[in-house]
This record gives sequence, structure tokens and C-alpha cells, in this order.
Amino acid sequence: MELWLAIAVVLGGLGAVGAWALVRRRALRRASAAGLELTVARAERRRPRLPSGRAVPRAAAVLAGGGIAVLLGGPAGVLVGAVVGSACWRLLPSPATPGEREAEQRSAALRRQLPLAADLLAACLASWGAPAQAAAAVASVLPEPMAGRLRLVAAELAVGTPPEGAWARLGEEPELAGLARCLLRADASGAPPASALVRLAETARRTAASAAQARVRRAGVLATAPLGLCFLPAFVLVGVVPVVTGLTGGFLSRF
Repeated sequence: MELWLAIAVVLGGLGAVGAWALVRRRALRRASAAGLELTVARAERRRPRLPSGRAVPRAAAVLAGGGIAVLLGGPAGVLVGAVVGSACWRLLPSPATPGEREAEQRSAALRRQLPLAADLLAACLASWGAPAQAAAAVASVLPEPMAGRLRLVAAELAVGTPPEGAWARLGEEPELAGLARCLLRADASGAPPASALVRLAETARRTAASAAQARVRRAGVLATAPLGLCFLPAFVLVGVVPVVTGLTGGFLSRF
């Protein structure tokens, strides 16, 4: 019995560690999207290296189901283990595909570059620069992917594309929709867009700071919760169950 209990604890612990590592990697990716490069870089050096694809969640599901089956034993244990393994198989998050990771990185880069791009566009337009020249100048000092978006707008404006169409295409990126609306309103009303762009940059910085703090708090919860779920059952199985079993057996032996 002790051997089977030890095997069950080991299998359950391995499954919990696999789930913890997967959830922590996803939490770190969300933190990276908020612009926390330094925090993520330090954590990347400490986190476990995981294989790609569905290998980790599938292995964790198999280990969890096998641990439950061995712990309970018999046909009932096999049935409960199969149910638990199937649930883990479906519910454990899978790593993102290369295309999804690329889209997340592009979206995060655009959010980080938006405040600076809005400030630079405001400075260029406040100096009575043409919109095409302003977009080209800002594109020359910003990295990708913002540079490519602004360079395309500058090229369209330079060849005579209506400003509404050029800025609307810029707003097709969800992260740049506010910037496009600001410039479209300025173009339609004729009002100087500098003040609106400055407000947009300040709002984007405040939103990024709030999102970063929320993601950091959530990452801490996601990193510690699976460990608690692993240690608590192990404590109950190893520390509480033998004591209760011994006390119950001693009490019943008197009758």
C-alpha cells in the first residue's frame, strides 16, 4: 500500500508540475505583451524549458489520470482516472502556435510604440508639417512594426490617396484604431491634431501601466496556485490520512 501511495504521489506531483510550468509560461507571455521586458527576461532564465505543441498538456493529463487510477485502484479507480485525465486533456491550455505567437508579439510591439508615435506625430504636425512628411519622418525613427504601417500611409498620401482611406487602413490594426480616428477627425474638422495626439499618448501610457500591473498580479496567482493544488493533496495523503486511519483502527479495535 505504501508503494502504491508513493507512486500515486509522484505521478500526481509530476502532473501538477507540468501544469504549473505550462500556466506559468502563458502568464509570462501575457506579461511580455504588457511590455515587462526586464521582468520576463529574468523569469525566462529560471523557468523550465518546455517542448512545443501539445506534448506538455497531454503528458500532464496522462500523469494526472494515471495517478488517480493507481491511488484508488480497481475498476472504480480506472474509471475515475479516465474521467480526470479526459478533463485535464480538454481543460489544460495548449501552447500557442507560431502564428499566434507572432501575432501577439506584433500586437504588443504596436501597443508599446503607440505613445511615442503619437507624440512624434503631434510634434511634426504642430510644426506645420504635411501629414505624409510627418508619417515618413516618424517611420524613419521608429522600429518595426510601427515603421512599416506609417511608411505605407506616407506612401499612399504621397501618391494622392484620400486621407480618409489612408488613415482608415492604418486603423485596421486594433491597436492603432484610436490613432487613426484622431487623425481622421482632425482631417475632417480641420482642427490641429497635436493636442488630441498628446492626449492619446497619455491615455495609452496609463492604460499600459494599468494592464501591466494587473497582469503581474495575475501571473503571481497563476504561478502559485498549481503549486498549492499539488502540495495540499500530498499533505492530506501523506500526513492526514495515515493519522486518521490509525486513530480509527485503534478506536474500532476496542469494540
